[in-house]
Amino acid sequence: MRFASLGSGSEGNGLVVEAGTTRVLMDCGFGLADSMARLARLGLQATDLAGIVVTHEHSDHIGGVGRLARKHKLPVWLTAGTLAMAQDLDGVAVQTIDSHAAFVVDGLEIQPYPVPHDAREPVQFVFGDGKHKLGVLTDTGCSTPHIEAMLAGVDALVLECNHDVTMLENGPYPVSLKRRVGGRFGHLENGQAAALLDKLKHDKLQCVMAAHVSRKNNTDALAQRALAQVLNCADEDVRVACQTAGFDWIEL
Repeated sequence: MRFASLGSGSEGNGLVVEAGTTRVLMDCGFGLADSMARLARLGLQATDLAGIVVTHEHSDHIGGVGRLARKHKLPVWLTAGTLAMAQDLDGVAVQTIDSHAAFVVDGLEIQPYPVPHDAREPVQFVFGDGKHKLGVLTDTGCSTPHIEAMLAGVDALVLECNHDVTMLENGPYPVSLKRRVGGRFGHLENGQAAALLDKLKHDKLQCVMAAHVSRKNNTDALAQRALAQVLNCADEDVRVACQTAGFDWIEL
């Protein structure tokens, strides 16, 4: 099992998870040509994908899903709430999912789980191949006992470190947006991410990737430092998913 990012941040998100010959794209917030170029960087074509799973309806996650799915006849899985708010999915083979029920796409078991975020029915996912599990958590304003239970025991974790509290407070966003981002239905800040990681760390945890790092309200160094203190490693040992290049394949 391995995974790689097309890019991570407010300008677009996409994560590819592979188990054997099965490859699933989680979210696609990029234009069609850009999506194809980002897939090619990973040695993939859209036709190599078994489909797309969607976390929620915000454009940086769903904006490119319709075009990519239509052009390459890819099925799309998403919650009924996300479907109700989605646009540009005409002509797409859509399958609605229960936010608490696992489903299987060829060689991948995919477990959605609900998260507190300002969308209609947002979820995140845990991916498994029967041997390893990858947990993904971004776009959530706070942790919950259910989130902690869903991510317990994962072998790898892609974890949101969206903002630094001080940078957000003193940054360029209007007050209303600061409240939205920093609220319990917004995005995780570095300290919240570190506190959650502290509850989840265990001997089998191979990789933690900081993701959805804000360009205006955070820095890679601050995110790395927050997670490294929990993992008892050097700051530079914590990898960060960047907006432009995501990250290359990581194998479990």
